[in-house]
Amino acid sequence: MTQPPPDPLRAPIESGLVALGLDPVLADPLLAYLSLLQRWNATYNLTAIRDPRQMVTLHLLDSLAMQPHVAGIGNLADLGSGPGLPGIPLAIACPALQVTLVESNGKKARFLREAVRQLRLGNARVAESRAEALDEPGAYRAITARALATLGDILAVGGQLLAPGGRLLAMKGARPDAEIAALPSGWRVEAVHPLRVPGLAAERHLVVVARED
Repeated sequence: MTQPPPDPLRAPIESGLVALGLDPVLADPLLAYLSLLQRWNATYNLTAIRDPRQMVTLHLLDSLAMQPHVAGIGNLADLGSGPGLPGIPLAIACPALQVTLVESNGKKARFLREAVRQLRLGNARVAESRAEALDEPGAYRAITARALATLGDILAVGGQLLAPGGRLLAMKGARPDAEIAALPSGWRVEAVHPLRVPGLAAERHLVVVARED
Protein backbone atom coordinates (compact mmCIF):
# COMPACT_ATOMS: atom_id res chain seq x y z
CA MET A 1 0.00 0.00 0.00
CA THR A 2 1.31 3.45 -0.92
CA GLN A 3 2.01 5.63 2.08
CA PRO A 4 0.31 9.05 2.06
CA PRO A 5 2.71 11.97 1.56
CA PRO A 6 4.01 13.53 4.77
CA ASP A 7 2.15 16.57 6.03
CA PRO A 8 4.26 19.62 5.05
CA LEU A 9 3.41 21.24 8.38
CA ARG A 10 4.85 18.40 10.46
CA ALA A 11 8.49 19.50 10.11
CA PRO A 12 7.96 23.13 11.21
CA ILE A 13 5.77 22.01 14.10
CA GLU A 14 8.29 19.41 15.27
CA SER A 15 11.25 21.79 14.97
CA GLY A 16 9.29 24.46 16.82
CA LEU A 17 8.44 22.02 19.61
CA VAL A 18 12.10 21.06 19.97
CA ALA A 19 13.10 24.74 20.08
CA LEU A 20 10.58 25.26 22.89
CA GLY A 21 11.87 22.25 24.81
CA LEU A 22 8.70 20.24 24.18
CA ASP A 23 8.27 16.66 22.99
CA PRO A 24 7.95 16.39 19.18
CA VAL A 25 5.31 13.68 19.73
CA LEU A 26 2.91 16.59 20.39
CA ALA A 27 2.99 17.27 16.64
CA ASP A 28 0.28 14.66 16.01
CA PRO A 29 -2.50 16.21 18.14
CA LEU A 30 -1.41 19.73 17.12
CA LEU A 31 -1.71 18.75 13.44
CA ALA A 32 -5.14 17.28 14.12
CA TYR A 33 -6.22 20.53 15.79
CA LEU A 34 -4.82 22.63 12.95
CA SER A 35 -6.57 20.49 10.33
CA LEU A 36 -9.89 20.87 12.13
CA LEU A 37 -9.36 24.63 12.49
CA GLN A 38 -8.63 25.00 8.77
CA ARG A 39 -11.76 23.07 7.79
CA TRP A 40 -14.04 25.08 10.06
CA ASN A 41 -12.33 28.35 9.21
CA ALA A 42 -13.29 27.95 5.56
CA THR A 43 -16.95 28.25 6.56
CA TYR A 44 -17.09 30.05 9.89
CA ASN A 45 -14.18 32.53 9.68
CA LEU A 46 -12.81 31.65 13.12
CA THR A 47 -9.45 33.35 12.53
CA ALA A 48 -8.21 35.95 10.05
CA ILE A 49 -5.00 33.97 9.55
CA ARG A 50 -5.49 31.66 6.56
CA ASP A 51 -1.99 30.52 5.65
CA PRO A 52 -1.28 27.18 7.37
CA ARG A 53 2.40 27.96 7.98
CA GLN A 54 1.47 31.26 9.60
CA MET A 55 -1.00 29.34 11.76
CA VAL A 56 1.85 27.13 12.95
CA THR A 57 3.91 30.11 14.07
CA LEU A 58 1.29 32.66 15.11
CA HIS A 59 -1.22 30.25 16.66
CA LEU A 60 0.44 27.01 17.78
CA LEU A 61 4.01 27.98 18.67
CA ASP A 62 3.04 31.41 19.97
CA SER A 63 0.55 29.77 22.36
CA LEU A 64 3.05 27.12 23.45
CA ALA A 65 5.75 29.70 24.23
CA MET A 66 3.98 30.32 27.56
CA GLN A 67 3.85 26.60 28.44
CA PRO A 68 6.67 26.70 31.06
CA HIS A 69 4.66 29.29 33.00
CA VAL A 70 1.46 27.22 33.22
CA ALA A 71 2.95 23.80 33.98
CA GLY A 72 2.00 22.81 37.50
CA ILE A 73 -0.52 25.58 38.19
CA GLY A 74 -3.53 23.24 38.25
CA ASN A 75 -6.17 25.07 36.25
CA LEU A 76 -6.50 27.92 33.79
CA ALA A 77 -9.35 29.93 32.28
CA ASP A 78 -8.70 31.08 28.71
CA LEU A 79 -10.87 34.18 28.33
CA GLY A 80 -12.24 35.04 24.91
CA SER A 81 -10.70 31.82 23.67
CA GLY A 82 -11.87 32.28 20.06
CA PRO A 83 -10.76 29.16 18.18
CA GLY A 84 -9.02 27.86 21.33
CA LEU A 85 -5.89 29.97 21.58
CA PRO A 86 -3.86 29.57 23.67
CA GLY A 87 -6.06 27.14 25.60
CA ILE A 88 -6.16 24.13 23.28
CA PRO A 89 -2.40 23.99 22.50
CA LEU A 90 -1.72 24.35 26.24
CA ALA A 91 -4.21 21.58 27.08
CA ILE A 92 -2.49 19.34 24.52
CA ALA A 93 0.99 20.08 25.88
CA CYS A 94 0.04 19.93 29.59
CA PRO A 95 -2.23 16.95 30.32
CA ALA A 96 -2.27 17.79 34.04
CA LEU A 97 -3.57 21.31 33.37
CA GLN A 98 -7.36 21.71 33.53
CA VAL A 99 -8.34 24.31 30.92
CA THR A 100 -11.67 26.12 30.65
CA LEU A 101 -12.21 27.70 27.23
CA VAL A 102 -14.41 30.74 27.84
CA GLU A 103 -16.09 31.97 24.65
CA SER A 104 -19.39 33.79 24.16
CA ASN A 105 -19.57 33.57 20.34
CA GLY A 106 -21.83 30.65 19.44
CA LYS A 107 -20.03 29.45 16.31
CA LYS A 108 -16.66 29.60 18.03
CA ALA A 109 -18.02 27.77 21.08
CA ARG A 110 -19.39 25.04 18.78
CA PHE A 111 -15.98 24.67 17.19
CA LEU A 112 -14.34 24.46 20.61
CA ARG A 113 -16.70 21.70 21.73
CA GLU A 114 -16.01 19.76 18.53
CA ALA A 115 -12.25 20.22 18.94
CA VAL A 116 -12.35 19.03 22.55
CA ARG A 117 -14.40 16.00 21.45
CA GLN A 118 -12.32 15.05 18.43
CA LEU A 119 -8.98 15.59 20.17
CA ARG A 120 -10.26 13.71 23.24
CA LEU A 121 -9.08 16.45 25.56
CA GLY A 122 -10.30 15.20 28.90
CA ASN A 123 -8.58 18.15 30.57
CA ALA A 124 -10.49 20.84 28.63
CA ARG A 125 -14.07 22.11 28.83
CA VAL A 126 -15.99 24.87 27.07
CA ALA A 127 -17.90 27.60 28.91
CA GLU A 128 -20.12 29.42 26.39
CA SER A 129 -20.25 32.70 28.26
CA ARG A 130 -18.80 36.16 28.49
CA ALA A 131 -15.96 36.17 31.00
CA GLU A 132 -17.69 38.71 33.25
CA ALA A 133 -20.84 36.54 33.33
CA LEU A 134 -19.08 33.28 34.20
CA ASP A 135 -20.37 32.33 37.64
CA GLU A 136 -17.21 30.66 38.93
CA PRO A 137 -15.71 33.22 41.34
CA GLY A 138 -12.31 32.30 42.75
CA ALA A 139 -12.20 29.05 40.78
CA TYR A 140 -8.92 29.45 38.87
CA ARG A 141 -5.25 29.56 39.67
CA ALA A 142 -4.62 31.48 36.46
CA ILE A 143 -6.45 33.33 33.72
CA THR A 144 -5.12 34.27 30.31
CA ALA A 145 -6.37 36.06 27.21
CA ARG A 146 -4.96 36.79 23.78
CA ALA A 147 -7.84 38.73 22.24
CA LEU A 148 -8.73 41.23 24.95
CA ALA A 149 -7.10 44.63 24.60
CA THR A 150 -5.35 45.72 27.81
CA LEU A 151 -4.28 44.30 31.15
CA GLY A 152 -6.93 46.46 32.80
CA ASP A 153 -9.61 45.13 30.44
CA ILE A 154 -8.73 41.53 31.24
CA LEU A 155 -8.79 42.14 34.99
CA ALA A 156 -12.09 44.04 34.73
CA VAL A 157 -13.88 41.11 33.08
CA GLY A 158 -12.00 38.17 34.59
CA GLY A 159 -10.25 39.17 37.79
CA GLN A 160 -13.08 37.78 39.91
CA LEU A 161 -12.36 34.30 38.55
CA LEU A 162 -8.96 34.16 40.24
CA ALA A 163 -8.44 32.19 43.43
CA PRO A 164 -6.43 33.77 46.27
CA GLY A 165 -2.85 33.83 45.06
CA GLY A 166 -3.98 33.40 41.45
CA ARG A 167 -2.28 35.10 38.52
CA LEU A 168 -3.16 36.78 35.24
CA LEU A 169 -0.81 35.49 32.54
CA ALA A 170 -1.15 37.98 29.69
CA MET A 171 0.50 37.42 26.32
CA LYS A 172 1.71 40.71 24.85
CA GLY A 173 3.92 41.90 22.00
CA ALA A 174 6.31 44.69 23.00
CA ARG A 175 6.64 45.24 26.74
CA PRO A 176 3.38 47.06 27.63
CA ASP A 177 4.75 49.68 30.01
CA ALA A 178 1.78 52.03 29.54
CA GLU A 179 -0.67 49.23 30.41
CA ILE A 180 1.41 48.28 33.43
CA ALA A 181 1.39 51.88 34.65
CA ALA A 182 -2.40 51.98 34.22
CA LEU A 183 -3.14 48.81 36.22
CA PRO A 184 -6.23 49.21 38.42
CA SER A 185 -5.84 49.60 42.14
CA GLY A 186 -5.20 46.36 43.99
CA TRP A 187 -3.09 44.72 41.28
CA ARG A 188 0.66 44.61 40.68
CA VAL A 189 2.98 43.21 38.05
CA GLU A 190 4.90 40.30 39.46
CA ALA A 191 7.10 39.62 36.42
CA VAL A 192 7.52 40.35 32.72
CA HIS A 193 9.06 37.41 30.86
CA PRO A 194 10.47 37.89 27.35
CA LEU A 195 9.39 34.95 25.19
CA ARG A 196 10.98 33.56 22.05
CA VAL A 197 8.56 32.12 19.54
CA PRO A 198 10.28 29.92 16.94
CA GLY A 199 9.96 31.49 13.49
CA LEU A 200 8.72 34.85 14.82
CA ALA A 201 11.00 37.90 14.78
CA ALA A 202 8.56 40.17 16.63
CA GLU A 203 8.79 40.79 20.36
CA ARG A 204 6.66 38.72 22.71
CA HIS A 205 6.29 39.08 26.46
CA LEU A 206 4.34 37.28 29.15
CA VAL A 207 3.11 39.70 31.85
CA VAL A 208 2.31 38.11 35.21
CA VAL A 209 -0.14 40.13 37.33
CA ALA A 210 -1.13 39.34 40.91
CA ARG A 211 -3.26 40.96 43.57
CA GLU A 212 -1.37 43.25 45.91
CA ASP A 213 -0.58 41.70 49.26
